[in-house]
Amino acid sequence: MNANLHRLPPVTGAAMDRPLPKKKYARALRWAGFSLAALAAASALYLSVPRGLAVPLAELSISTVAEGEFRDELTLRAQVVPAHQVLLDATDAGRVDAVLVRDGDMLKAGTLLYRLSNPQREQEVLQRSAEVAQQQANLAMQRTALANAQSMLRRDLSSLQHELTRAENDLARQQSLAAQGFVSKSVLEDAQLKREQQQRLLAQAREDGAAEIRTREQAVAEMERAVKGLSEGLAVVRQAAAGLSARAPRDGQLSGFSLQVGSSVKPGDRLGRIDDIASFKLAGNVDEFYLARVQKGLQATLEAGGKTWPLTVSQRLPQVKDGRFGVELEFSQGLPPALQAGQSLDARIVLGQPSRARLIDDGAFYGDSGGAWVYVLTADGTAAERRPVRLGRRAAGRIEVLDGLQPGERVIVSKVRAYGDAPLLKLKT
Repeated sequence: MNANLHRLPPVTGAAMDRPLPKKKYARALRWAGFSLAALAAASALYLSVPRGLAVPLAELSISTVAEGEFRDELTLRAQVVPAHQVLLDATDAGRVDAVLVRDGDMLKAGTLLYRLSNPQREQEVLQRSAEVAQQQANLAMQRTALANAQSMLRRDLSSLQHELTRAENDLARQQSLAAQGFVSKSVLEDAQLKREQQQRLLAQAREDGAAEIRTREQAVAEMERAVKGLSEGLAVVRQAAAGLSARAPRDGQLSGFSLQVGSSVKPGDRLGRIDDIASFKLAGNVDEFYLARVQKGLQATLEAGGKTWPLTVSQRLPQVKDGRFGVELEFSQGLPPALQAGQSLDARIVLGQPSRARLIDDGAFYGDSGGAWVYVLTADGTAAERRPVRLGRRAAGRIEVLDGLQPGERVIVSKVRAYGDAPLLKLKT
C-alpha cells in the first residue's frame, strides 16, 4: 500500500489554476473616466476666466490718452445779470387796488407802482391817532396844573414874606420902645415870637412848594415820554400804511413784476425788482470740486463780438447747493455790445499757468469713481478692464493723468456707476 502511494504523482496547484474571462468594458470605462476628468478641468478653467459684464458700445463715451498742453482754466456757463438791482418786496399785507406800471417799464425814482387796501391797517392808524390825541390832552392838563401850582406857590410865598417883613418891623419898633421903657418885656417877647413864627411858616411853605413842583414836573416829564412813544408808534403805523402805496426806490427797468388788480399780497412777497441796465455782470454756478481753487480776484476772459473781454471774479458765494456754488464776475475794461439781462455766455476763469501733461477728456466717470479708477479698453476694443489710476487737475473739459495710463490707451469717460465693481466689461457692437 505504501508502495502504491509512492507511485502517485506529486500534488501541485496546476490543477486549480484556471484562466479568468477578460472584462468586456474595462477599456471603455477607463477612457470615459479620462474624458470626464478632462471635461471637468476644462469647465473649471472656463469658469475661472472672467467673462465680463455686457455693455453696449454705443452707450459709451471713449477718450484717448494723449500728451498735450493742460490749460488750467475753468469754463463757466454764466448768465448776464444787472450789476446793480433793487428787490421789491411787499412790506404789508393787503388787496391790490391799482397797478400803475407794467413789467419792463423804465422808471424814475419815486414813481408810484401800485396801491393796496388794508382796512385793518387803516383802523389801526385811526386808533393810534386817537390815543395820541388823548395823551396830548392829558399832557396839556398836567402842564396847566403845574403852571397853576407854580403861580399859587409864588403868591403864597409873597404873602408869607410880607407877613415876615411886618413881623420884623414890629419887632424893631418894640425893641426901640422897650429901650426907652415905654413897653413891657412881655410885649417885646410877643413880637419876637411872631417874627420867628413867620420865618418858620415861610421856610415850610418854600419846602412844601418845591416838593409839589418837583412831583408835578416829574408827572409832566413822564407824560411827555408817553406821548413821544405813542407818537413814534403812530409814525410807524402811518409809515406802514404808506407802504400800501409803493414807489420806485431808484431809476431803472422794472423786471419780474406781475401784480394784478384784486390779488392779495402778504409781507415778504417778492413783487419784482428794478435793474440798472447801464452796467452788467456775469453770474454762474461751479462744481464744488473747484471750491478751494476759485477765489475772489481771479482773472477770466469772455469771447464776444470777435473780441476778448477781460473779467475778474468779484464774489464767490460760500454756500454749496446740489454740489455747486455760485460765482460772480465783473467786466474789467468796458462791456461787450448788445448785452441783454438773462443772456447766457461762456467765460473762462484762469486757475493757473499752462503746462505739458498727459490728458484725457473730463466726463461723468469722475463723479462715479472719484478719479481713483477707470475702465481701459483692450487693444482689440472688445472689452474694458478696470484699472486703478492717479488723476490730477481738472480744467476746460480735460483731466491731468499722473499715473496708471499710457498715451494711446482708450478709457471710458461716461457714467460707470451702473457697472458696480465689475472688473471687466464686454463691449457689444
